[in-house]
Amino acid sequence: MADGLAKYLYLSLCFLLQLPLQSSGEPLPTLSAPSREVPIKGIKGDSLELTCASVSTPLVVFWSFTPPGSLVPQPIAVTNGAEVKVESGALALGAVSLRNSSLVLEGLRIAAQGRFLCQALYSAGGELHTAYSYIILSVLVPVSKPQVRLSSPSPVEGASLVVACVIREGTGPVSFAWQHQEPQGSQGALTERTEQSLHLEPVNRTHTGWYICSAQNEVNRLNSERVYLDVIYGPDEPIIRVEPLAVSEDSYWASEREEVTLSCLAPSNPPSRYVWLHDHIQVYSGPTYIIARAHQSHAGHYTCLAHNSYLDTHTQATIQLTIFYPPQGQPTCAVFPDTGAVVLNCSWPGGFPEAQLHWEGPEGASPSAPTNLTWTHLSTHLPNGSIFNCIAQHPALAQPVFCRITLWEPTSTPTCSTPVTTRDQFVMLSCEWPGGQPSGSLTWYDAEEQLLGSSRSSPAIQLLRAHEGLAGKEFTCKGTHPLRNPDPDCRLQLEAPRLIVDQPRVSVLEGREAQLDCVLLGGSPPPQLLWLGPQQLPVKPNPPHYTLQHRGPRLSLILHDADPARHSGIYHCFARNALGNASHSILLEVQRYPAPPNVTISSLTYGRQRSEVRLQWATQGPGNLTGFMVERRASPAGPGPGVWERAAADIEPESRGRRLGGLDPGVLYAFRVLALNHRTAGHPSEVKTPVDPPFNAYPAVLGAAGTGMVVATVASLLVFQYAARHPETFPRLGQLLFSTDRTSAGGNRQDGRAMVDPEMQAGEVPISTTAPGSPLEPNDTPVNVTITVTATP
Repeated sequence: MADGLAKYLYLSLCFLLQLPLQSSGEPLPTLSAPSREVPIKGIKGDSLELTCASVSTPLVVFWSFTPPGSLVPQPIAVTNGAEVKVESGALALGAVSLRNSSLVLEGLRIAAQGRFLCQALYSAGGELHTAYSYIILSVLVPVSKPQVRLSSPSPVEGASLVVACVIREGTGPVSFAWQHQEPQGSQGALTERTEQSLHLEPVNRTHTGWYICSAQNEVNRLNSERVYLDVIYGPDEPIIRVEPLAVSEDSYWASEREEVTLSCLAPSNPPSRYVWLHDHIQVYSGPTYIIARAHQSHAGHYTCLAHNSYLDTHTQATIQLTIFYPPQGQPTCAVFPDTGAVVLNCSWPGGFPEAQLHWEGPEGASPSAPTNLTWTHLSTHLPNGSIFNCIAQHPALAQPVFCRITLWEPTSTPTCSTPVTTRDQFVMLSCEWPGGQPSGSLTWYDAEEQLLGSSRSSPAIQLLRAHEGLAGKEFTCKGTHPLRNPDPDCRLQLEAPRLIVDQPRVSVLEGREAQLDCVLLGGSPPPQLLWLGPQQLPVKPNPPHYTLQHRGPRLSLILHDADPARHSGIYHCFARNALGNASHSILLEVQRYPAPPNVTISSLTYGRQRSEVRLQWATQGPGNLTGFMVERRASPAGPGPGVWERAAADIEPESRGRRLGGLDPGVLYAFRVLALNHRTAGHPSEVKTPVDPPFNAYPAVLGAAGTGMVVATVASLLVFQYAARHPETFPRLGQLLFSTDRTSAGGNRQDGRAMVDPEMQAGEVPISTTAPGSPLEPNDTPVNVTITVTATP
């Protein structure tokens, strides 16, 4: 078939190129007149089917292609109806295939534009004929998505601008249309603008907005994405508006505490950046400056600066604002202690005009004064909770404002303490007496009533350099308050730490819990308590081994699961503060339990299939025990003994035997037994290997014999019963059992007992039978019936 296709292809090439055939003896085909050229249009990327000349059953169909500007046709595909051959170079035209005689182009490419020739070779009237089809293919390219391009995306107002609609490809002619949409307006078509480029000369702010262009040819129509044209301009001269509006001859004014809004507008693109200046000082950035509560500090000149950041241009406008105001905030009141008196101070600075102040108390009022007022009042007979009010008045205020002071003495008495300091370099004396109005004054004195430092409010702290000479010294903190008489105080005595222990020697058994207790008897500053272990290192909580409990002055060290090797030794309870150290020792003895008795193995035998053993043992000698442990050792393949491993543990102390399984029948094991007393193990027993149990056939033989006797007896009874009921079947057996004449007439029988055949002693019972009515003859041949019983152990 392949040779035939090659032959047809050769003939077709000869027809196409007008070549002579080789001398094969075959006639030349008759050439038909070429058909007219058929123009066809295809779209790039689509599929197209080119139809060949209408021939019913062509022998060979050959397609060729001639690109524009060339005279040499290029073969594309050929088929003989059974096979198809497509040239590899045809891929430049698209995906080429043959459907019968038609040429199918999928994914049409631009290179497919040109002249296609189809030659069909067919047979008619016994002669070969050819038919030709000429197709002129024009490949149309759809317009690509257009793009709007600006010669300048942000032109300055007054400049020249070109707006172009650009397409990458598309078969002409291509027509264009434009649409313009304002930044916040409706979209409209620029009907008078159909050219590919728009020339805006000069450009102005009305041209700002979105631009969309569309491109159309005979294949398709596409719209571009919209592109924003940003025309830069401004800023124009600012316009300032003031609300609420109050205008005098040359300025704006507002009343105190009103909300004043200053607005500035200067058209610009990009939008103007606004800066507000108050007397040449920037106070705000933005188009609207709001003074929530106007006061005198807001008075002055306000300038609005408008700035175009793109063009770096500025414009400005200025107004003057006048405001009347009271002092800011609220008046402040304070009270200070003095000898036998209290000093009251009221202050409210600022404002225009100045505010007038005066004090009112339980026993009268003070003179008035502007801005700041101080009034000294005797504390004699002043009750706890006395109230003083400072009244402030201002013309701009509808109501006066005031501040209040309530006098009260601190509760309780001063409290003395000695907090711990870093590295014990200093001793800190702390005295606290919180509360009170005014606050109480605190002063430290030594034992000789010498003043230490100056008076302070709570807390009063005095630092002393630490040394052993401070131990036993006493210090006093005295407090004073105008409403308190007499003065309260607190005392503090410094001392080095002192310790005691409950038991200097503690003894526990192995595995138990031991507790070491240490009690702090005193020490100021508060000492640091810790335990030192046998290695003279601090003992830290380490569950589950150590636990520290600190309850009040008692520090307990609890050791869990006591071990003689790790826990035995001398422990020290240690206390330290800035004035000295104290230490006490406790001896901890962790004792082992007494050794348990010795163990001997009395029996060690294999079970069935040697996968388990039966072990029995006995104890020798005195001693307590809490259990047993069995160990086994497998014989190793190499030299040397094997490793002992635990075979059974936690065996009750009452047990003296154990069945152990899980053995490998091919491995020789050795066993030993140890007695345990809590955690103390005794000496191991002797090492033994298991032996096979002795064979005992006596019970099996007796069982087999008994079974055989029972079976034989039952069988005999059944035979005898059958013979008694049916004497005609066994006449001689019936005569033997039931005939009295036979019993008395037997000449060879003595004392009435029948002779027993020797064969019966071997377990066989002979039974002789004769015909009915025949006499029993001595020479009659007996019939033997044998019942055999086999005993299986």
